[in-house]
Amino acid sequence: MNNIKIDFSKQKGRIKPLHGMCCAPYVSNMGNNQIYIDKFFSEGTIPYCRLHDCSGGGLMGATHLVDTTSIFKDFSADETNSENYDFNHTDEYISAIEKTGCKTYYRLGVSIEWGSKKYTSLPPEDFNKWARICEHIIRHYNEGWANGFEFNIEYWEIWNEPENPGNCFGPSMWGGTREEFYELYRISSKYLKSCFPNIKIGGYGSCGFYTETRDISTLDKGFETFVPYFTDFLAMVKENDCPLDFYSWHIYTGDEKELESHAKFVRSTLDKYGFESTESHLNEWNIHSEGSGFAAKHTEEGASFNAAVLGMLSYSDYVDKAMYYCFSYTGMYNGLLNQNDKSIEKSWYPFVAYGRLYTLANMAESQCEGEHIYAVGASDGDNAGAMISNYISNDEWCHIALEGISADAQINLYVISKEKSFEKCMSFTAKNNCDIKIPVPQRTVIYIEILKIKKQEETK
Repeated sequence: MNNIKIDFSKQKGRIKPLHGMCCAPYVSNMGNNQIYIDKFFSEGTIPYCRLHDCSGGGLMGATHLVDTTSIFKDFSADETNSENYDFNHTDEYISAIEKTGCKTYYRLGVSIEWGSKKYTSLPPEDFNKWARICEHIIRHYNEGWANGFEFNIEYWEIWNEPENPGNCFGPSMWGGTREEFYELYRISSKYLKSCFPNIKIGGYGSCGFYTETRDISTLDKGFETFVPYFTDFLAMVKENDCPLDFYSWHIYTGDEKELESHAKFVRSTLDKYGFESTESHLNEWNIHSEGSGFAAKHTEEGASFNAAVLGMLSYSDYVDKAMYYCFSYTGMYNGLLNQNDKSIEKSWYPFVAYGRLYTLANMAESQCEGEHIYAVGASDGDNAGAMISNYISNDEWCHIALEGISADAQINLYVISKEKSFEKCMSFTAKNNCDIKIPVPQRTVIYIEILKIKKQEETK
């Protein structure tokens, strides 16, 4: 029996924004009427959307979207002249995101290039000019420059996966040396912080730290460089007094414990180098990567993994923000939409459930006994909710004790499983708090909705 206790009378602080997304379901032929972004981001109360590899890596206007090379196409042009910038598609994209209440998390740089010829992933010809181009992009979205906006975008990430070894055609994200990337970060981070003291600047979207948890002989060539790339980067930042408000990193795995191990490694390494106040952002994650992992993303396996990660990280001190990769309208890594008919997959609903908890705001004290079983709860003082995931535990029975609720609270149970997609399966009235004993089989997620948790005498 897996024992779970959630006490809504005891608060553990603000529930963390862990259900962010990489990319948004933008469709260029919809112009300003981005109905998919509006629908999904509103339904999931998505807190942050990271802009990287937007629009499925090459479809539907991606060549004119977000990347510095897409917005400022001629590097030899005058970067102070607004006529040399093309913001059109990116304006539509970000406006639709911000309209839902989601905040944009902007990656300054380029999308990945897997092909035999590299067009944008080579180092900029002039790092100082590149920084000034980024300055004007920020002014457009935060200060209204060039008929722009005042979105007050807070997070600006410099580049993505510069250490990515790529494939037989060479590196896919940064065609220069490690030292050249460090110099780009040094110059641009210091310059942008001097222009905009109130924004948060970080990077570099690390590929991950697989040598910390896997046999190096099983990894592709180049993976052994990821950890020293990280530690040397921190040493450079410290030596040059560069801003590093957040450090971003990635992992693709079917083992939630491995994900937790990497999160601990990043936090402890940041602290070791004196970056205790630097936020840790897991801004790309998903169940598995290529091969059979693509299928798992769309099923109850992916759904229960997503819920497990959200529940596990909620009560940890290792990750401040997280973003699922990815939610482009088309894309192999998008496990939230069926790529044939664009119908909603089971793996989307844990984000809806967590979004409801995020709206409730106050994380409840939780105790969870059981391997691969995760629970997170929240309340706003009047109503409450809890999400429970059994990812791969063999013991399916759960004893769920809900405390800090009134005797007449309404309880509704929703299930995400092989047979069900966030469907209400049970409703009843609580009696003297609430004890529930129910089966939660492998790869099943339960969302418990609790209405009117205040005791009657407290509401008079």
